[in-house]
Amino acid sequence: MSEVQVLGGSVERGDEILTPEALQFLADLHDKFAARRDELLQARTHKREEAARTGKLDFLPETREVRESDWQVAEAPPALRDRRVEITGPTDRKMTINALNSGAKVWLADLEDANTPHWDNVVSGQVNLHDAVRKTVELTTPEGKSYQLRDDVEHATIVVRPRGWHLDERNLTFGGRRAVGALVDFGLYFFHNVRALLANDAGPYFYLPKMESHLEARLWNDVFSHAEAELGIDHGTIRATVLIETIPAAFEMEEILYELREHASGLNAGRWDYLFSVIKYFRDAGEKFVLPDRNSVTMTAPFMRAYTELLVRTCHKRGAFAIGGMAAFIPNRRDPEVTEKALAKVRDDKSREAGDGFDGSWVAHPGMVDICREEFDRVLGDKPNQLDRTREDVQVTAAQLLDVASTEGSATAAGLRAAVDVGIRYLASWLGGNGAAGIHNLMEDAATAEISRSQVWQWVRNGTELDNGEKVTEPVVRSVIEDVHKELAGEVPAELLEPAVELFEQVALAEEYVDFLTLAAYERIQ
Repeated sequence: MSEVQVLGGSVERGDEILTPEALQFLADLHDKFAARRDELLQARTHKREEAARTGKLDFLPETREVRESDWQVAEAPPALRDRRVEITGPTDRKMTINALNSGAKVWLADLEDANTPHWDNVVSGQVNLHDAVRKTVELTTPEGKSYQLRDDVEHATIVVRPRGWHLDERNLTFGGRRAVGALVDFGLYFFHNVRALLANDAGPYFYLPKMESHLEARLWNDVFSHAEAELGIDHGTIRATVLIETIPAAFEMEEILYELREHASGLNAGRWDYLFSVIKYFRDAGEKFVLPDRNSVTMTAPFMRAYTELLVRTCHKRGAFAIGGMAAFIPNRRDPEVTEKALAKVRDDKSREAGDGFDGSWVAHPGMVDICREEFDRVLGDKPNQLDRTREDVQVTAAQLLDVASTEGSATAAGLRAAVDVGIRYLASWLGGNGAAGIHNLMEDAATAEISRSQVWQWVRNGTELDNGEKVTEPVVRSVIEDVHKELAGEVPAELLEPAVELFEQVALAEEYVDFLTLAAYERIQ
């Protein structure tokens, strides 16, 4: 077994998580699966290069039999049969308590995009999940305010999102190489909590992010089967919901469910990362893949509509749950007019999803839980889900999934400034250890900054013309960055703002596109 080294510093109660037994469990996972993960990341690069050359993706001919044969995913356990409203958020202690008390059916406990991989966050998040599973989590702030689990609400079911396959964990090494962040997050949570979860009529449930192929789903399935066998847990106890948040994964939805079928729970329409992926994947494929301002791209855009319709049809055809996208709005009591308009949009969004056949949807703030539940209640009534709606009326082609050119809207000077502003603000928050940042009344995570910098990169490479007649060039972008920098100087601490500005400029204007800005950002944190 590989030699284990813990390079990160001391974290409160970290010795309860980083036990010799848990570290050996992680070492075993790395010995068996880390090399396959590396191979699959390399395969991503080759597939992207082919798509860039042809400007195309398509459903796989070699897996046609999977799409055309008759099979179903395993029946959901009782704790996951009603998912009409799910709240997302990082695993800090306050959010943990608020999410469990929120009235949502599920809490997506996020160790990925709404978190930052500062070592303290990685370990303390596991401590908070440990206490949440055992219902002992509580908090008293330095100001004397107390938070604890309420007795008068049904606590949300915990579903943990580990990091994506692409992210390393530098504070742990196995055999001299950095750990795989996904295996660390999954392994520690499963090892410490599986038996306590089962004793509470729950289970080890996960959201799997950033996958690009069914082979990556196969790897996760093998990890699950191995972990269950190692700890003597019944096969199929682990359940996973996969985020379809990359454009290549949209062409392999059925295959992804098939690979995970004994562990699968459903698919989620990860809308913001999906937009990022579309831009990233076809960033150099010409003007037909250039999107307008981010805020112009709604879920009714033809290519987004095709994606969500296909997701619902795929899930219900196979007995899996279809979970809708994020409502990122944060209520603002000081601006009731803005709040009222935003709430109306959230309600319309959730109404559309429920009407389309989704079984539930996401919100980012406890104040949005009731709206989401009300809209799904209207459609579901007393039913826990809509698995009986097979959506056989839906037929989606590859051309429809790639029809970016039909998206209404334009690139504007205001949109460029907003992309720079939000990107820099979020990166400053991320570098400071906060991955879920409230920006302009929206709860933003890493996908926001990814869209922002990717869109700027794409606009520059295509010489996109803005609504004021100006073409997007590097000097134009640098000028906007300078203006935003000056504007934020009195608002954001210099020790965060300066590296955030430098990092945004690096990933938005680099000659060679950086696959994930979090990889570059990770090297800048302690």
